[in-house]
Amino acid sequence: MKRTYISAIVVLMTTFAYAGGYRVALQGQKQLAMGHTGVAVINSAESVFFNPGGLTFLDKKITISAGISPIFSNIHFQNSQFGWSTEADNPIATPFNVYAAYKVNEWMSAGIGVYTPYGSGVEYPENWEGSHLVNKIELAAIYIQPTLSFKINDKLSIGGGPIIAIGSVNFNRNIDRSMTNVSGERANVTIDDSGVTAWGYSLGLAFRPTEELTLGLTYKSEMKMKARDGEAKFHNIPSTAPGNYDNVTFDATLPLPAELAVGASYMINEKWLVAFDYNRVYWDSYESLDVYFSNGTDSHNPRNYKNSSVYRFGLQYIASERFTIRGGYYYDESPVQAGYFAPETPRNDSNNFTGGLSFNISERFAIDAAFLFIHFDEVDASYDHYQENGQNVPFGGSYKNNAFIPSIGVSYGF
Repeated sequence: MKRTYISAIVVLMTTFAYAGGYRVALQGQKQLAMGHTGVAVINSAESVFFNPGGLTFLDKKITISAGISPIFSNIHFQNSQFGWSTEADNPIATPFNVYAAYKVNEWMSAGIGVYTPYGSGVEYPENWEGSHLVNKIELAAIYIQPTLSFKINDKLSIGGGPIIAIGSVNFNRNIDRSMTNVSGERANVTIDDSGVTAWGYSLGLAFRPTEELTLGLTYKSEMKMKARDGEAKFHNIPSTAPGNYDNVTFDATLPLPAELAVGASYMINEKWLVAFDYNRVYWDSYESLDVYFSNGTDSHNPRNYKNSSVYRFGLQYIASERFTIRGGYYYDESPVQAGYFAPETPRNDSNNFTGGLSFNISERFAIDAAFLFIHFDEVDASYDHYQENGQNVPFGGSYKNNAFIPSIGVSYGF
């Protein structure tokens, strides 16, 4: 039972890294529509996130943008060998973003961003085939990022600032594959934690060698999510089960990897803009998850993730004074290696298609709309590290999943 309890915590913290299986890019409506490129696209306060070095190149004194992006996701699991077939009934998540930038003078700008890069969930039917790994996950995380940007000369600007992440999570799973109480109800555990925090920083550089060409580079540091005194509630535990299941707490630290992004944009003419971004995420820092409990037990759990890359392309067309149209695509590699594919993070390599537009209501105010469709490659994979009675019990099958995300926002500048 102690080993089972430890496994439940491991699943909880892994989910914190992957936002319920979808590590989607939803940090701004204008940039989302362009394949979520933005390292070298400086057109709104969204640059607080995409490249803090670019804020000094914004034309207006004050720029503000805000938006919301509801996530509609589907997961279908199948194992033809055992005749299993299950579809997850995922709740709708609503990540949001708010940014503001202020031009202090010609060489200095300040900004702040509040956004939710992780905020999703997965919910499977009760007592499904993988209920010993996960039944339900709900996750929310808010990032707060103040930023300063300084112009070195007319062509070069740098910027950066600290990031604080504040998160909460609720997770439920069955204790094992068969345990029930005297009434035949499956034993399960619900784990709940809130106020989990992490600190990091963001740095950016923007370079405009010509009026048409912009180059950019950003770096976000590794962050450590530290869960302290997390709470677990056990249900339907048989009276004969040994061990203490009351008032047990845990401590655990999870590294969120550093990320490097480089980008370029080129203004073909006064109407057309093209952009390219490359993101490298250093997941190799996630070698193992170590969990320590108030009852004196601990757990060391190898993860062995690999570094991954994202390749982005975006296009913008100014159709008229009222309308700007955007489109894009990006390919997102999964860092999950063979043998670590668990149903709470059913995330494989994905193709991502985006589009959208801005409607200028006035010179100061605009409505920004975008969409993202994520198609994950179908994969036949397994999770080989669940243990019962001292033995590994692999769980696997075929996963098909996708997500559709409409996004709406507003922007204001003067």
